[in-house]
Parts: sequence; structure tokens; C-alpha cells
Amino acid sequence: MPHNQLSSISTARTPTDYRPKDECGVCGIFGHPYAAKITYFGLYSLQHRGQESAGIVVSDGERVRQHKGMGLVPEVFSESDLSRLEGRLAVGHVRYSTTGASNIVNAQPFVANHRGETLAVAHNGNLVNIRALREELENQGSIFQSTMDSEVVVHLMARCLDLDLDQAIVETFRQIKGAYSLLMMTRDKLVAVRDPGGFRPLCLGKLNNGAYIVASETCALDLVEAQYIRDIEPGEVLIIDENGLRSLSLGQDQPRSFCIFEQVYFARPDSDIFGINVYQSRKRMGEILARECPIDADLVMPFPDSGNYAAIGYAQASGIPLEMGVIRNHYVGRTFIQPTQSMRDFSVRVKLNPIRSFLEGKRVIIMEDSIIRGTTARSRVRSLRGVGVKEIHMVISCPPTRNPCFYGIDFPSGGELIANQKTVEEIRDYLDLDTLYYLSLEGLVEATGAPAENFCKACFDGNYPVPPDMCFRKDSLGCC
Repeated sequence: MPHNQLSSISTARTPTDYRPKDECGVCGIFGHPYAAKITYFGLYSLQHRGQESAGIVVSDGERVRQHKGMGLVPEVFSESDLSRLEGRLAVGHVRYSTTGASNIVNAQPFVANHRGETLAVAHNGNLVNIRALREELENQGSIFQSTMDSEVVVHLMARCLDLDLDQAIVETFRQIKGAYSLLMMTRDKLVAVRDPGGFRPLCLGKLNNGAYIVASETCALDLVEAQYIRDIEPGEVLIIDENGLRSLSLGQDQPRSFCIFEQVYFARPDSDIFGINVYQSRKRMGEILARECPIDADLVMPFPDSGNYAAIGYAQASGIPLEMGVIRNHYVGRTFIQPTQSMRDFSVRVKLNPIRSFLEGKRVIIMEDSIIRGTTARSRVRSLRGVGVKEIHMVISCPPTRNPCFYGIDFPSGGELIANQKTVEEIRDYLDLDTLYYLSLEGLVEATGAPAENFCKACFDGNYPVPPDMCFRKDSLGCC
């Protein structure tokens, strides 16, 4: 299939795909003659936030053009594709689906035309009252083209277009509950909106020519040599047009609910998220683990690339040497042909191969950033046992993940989370470990350097800042 062909073929999730996924990353540009190309590079930096689909919508002030497809950013866009996306205003998106199936219909940005107005929406997060809103809109005659919660935003905006843009935005988001760091684009405006809790990151920067960039993470600003200005504030609407920047408030009071798992796993280590450098916070997680969970061993090692930076911190704090005892194959694609059933754990070994002659007879501390279902960790431990490792101790740079996320992370239902079903001792036995330790929740918060009340920690403690509707809990995640 040509890389730029729109298709309804879905991207299957393989049984070995057990790492948690974030819903997406967004990037928008206002005021650059090559807005689409700058957005493309921004999305390249945000590829870790979504690998199923990518899209860019661009406006020259009169005409709106778009290109999107299934796959990674360089698979979806060619040089000729970008050259056809002419305009000084662009919005881009990379996606991993948490709400809505994985197919081209649900690829973003979502574009709609209504009464001569064009609106494009790119969304990171999850709306927790999506079912009720969609049913209400359908009962009033709205026809949906996709299963994305982001499309609900477009329909709500369409109902408010008799108001001016400011009022329409405030009225639309007054009806929405949940997590959203969102970009909207009209023919001549770029609009950034962040939910009142600030679950997902969103930041503002300025390019050398004076153009503005809004992106999910600061690493996108770094790549295009933009100067970081500030984060979009929780509950803020930022409108960028020919007159400059203008800020509104959604007028909704809600405690800070920054997703602490961004620090553990999702964000790139070279990003500053919620004002916190991710690399440094992950190193501190390892340092605190060394304090909380001292272990006598020959070496500390991560499984690349999970746990790399926490492993550095643990090794430096404990004085135990850091080694790379397994080698990662960087040329493995997202899918590959499975061999015969007799070759167990092939999907693990094709990506990561232990150094047998180095590890044999060693006492090893494995650093992992999280354990979700436990299947991948079990296979990795089995591979180490197979090369003759004497002792295997595992330390996890976050607390046990016991609860599903309703705010834009594709955590499975509670019944699929191993820490929801087993004690730490039972998990240790299941994984065939000598010892297993988790970072305490207090230690995790300490590693960020920010107050505990700033964070959503629901995946660890079950305290949901914005309670999801029961239909959302049942239909979307099957956990109740």
C-alpha cells in the first residue's frame, strides 16, 4: 500500500505489546512559511507518544489542506506530501488509540466544516463523560464520522458557533470532563486548551522568525530550535493569531492533577514536564530506590530502554557498577514474522539479547520502570536464567500499578494489572525473582521535587481526581 493512501485497515496490537501506551502527541505552528515541515519535525520528536497514525492539517488563511495516514511519521509523510501542505498555520498529531479503534477514520487531526467555518482538532487525553455527551449530541441530530472522543469537541463547538470564538470555546469545554491538552485550528487562528487539572503536558515556544509553536513536550521545541516560553496553564485557553497571543480562562476550579506517570515512563528524558526535568527525576528515582531497597549484587543493569536513567541513579547511589548486560537490536520493526511455537520468548529475544559470557554466575539487579501485566518481565527474567545468571533482583522505579487510567493512558483493566491481582511476594514468585522491590509512592513524589498534591496518582492509589462516568468505566475499559 502506498504510504500516503488513506485506508480503513486497522493496526493490530500484538500479544507481546504489553507496555503502557499514551494516547498521542500534538504540535502546532503559527506564523512560519514552512509550518507543515516544522510541524513534521515536531511530531518526529513526539513519536514516542503515539505510533499508530500521524497527521498534519495546514491553512494558508483561505484554504485548508490535510494529510494523514497509519504508521510512523516518516512512513506517513514524504517530501512531496509536505510540499503540498502550504500555509503558515499548521496542527499535527501522532496517535495511539485509547478511545476509538485503530484505523484511518480515527486518525487525527479531525477536520470538520460547518456553516463555512473549518475547524481542525488534535487531542491528547481522554474525556470521561464521552458516552453521555455523544448520546446527547446524536439525539439532537449530530452524525459522527469516527469513534474518537475528540470528534465530540467539534460537534459541541458547532452548536456554539452563533457565539463568538471565545464564548464558543468556554461554553464547549464547560460541558467536558476529563483530560485534554488540545490544539484547535481555524483558517486563521491556532487555539491551545488545557483541562483545569492539567493532566497532560502542553507548552509554548517561539521560533527564530517570531513564529509560535505549541507542543506536548519541550523536546519538540529543542529539535526546531524554538525558545521555550512557558507551559499552557491548567484551565487556560491560548489563542494565537495575527494580533499575537491572547489568553482566556475556562473558569473552572480544580486541583492540579499532573500525571505522575509522565515522569516515570511516557515523557522523553530530555523534556521538562510540569516544570520538572524528566532525566533528573528518573535518576532520583533510582537514587531513592538504592536508599529504600539496598541489595548486595555484582552489577546494576536496565533492559534498554526501560529503566535506563533510574539504573544510573541506583548505581551511583549504591556504588554498584552499572552495566549493559543485554544488547538491544535497534533495527526491529513494529511487527515481525514469528518462528515456530517451539521457540519460546522469541519476541523478547529478537529485541534484547543477554551477553552470556559476561552475565553467567553474576548477581544482577534489574531496573525496570514499571510492571503492567508482568508477561514481558517474566520472559526477560527467563532469558537471564537461561544464560546462567546466579541471582536476579528486580527494582521498579514506581509503586505497584494497581488501577486503570481514565485520562489518556492505555492501562488495561484492573483484572489485567498484575499488581491488582497479586501481592508483591506473589509477583516475585510469578516472575521467578530472588527479590522484588518497588519504589514507594512517597519516594516517587520526592524524586519529582514537587508537592504530592500537584499529581494525579490514581494508577497507584486509586484516588481519581475526576470520577469517570460509569458507562465510560464499563464500555471503554471493561473494569467495573
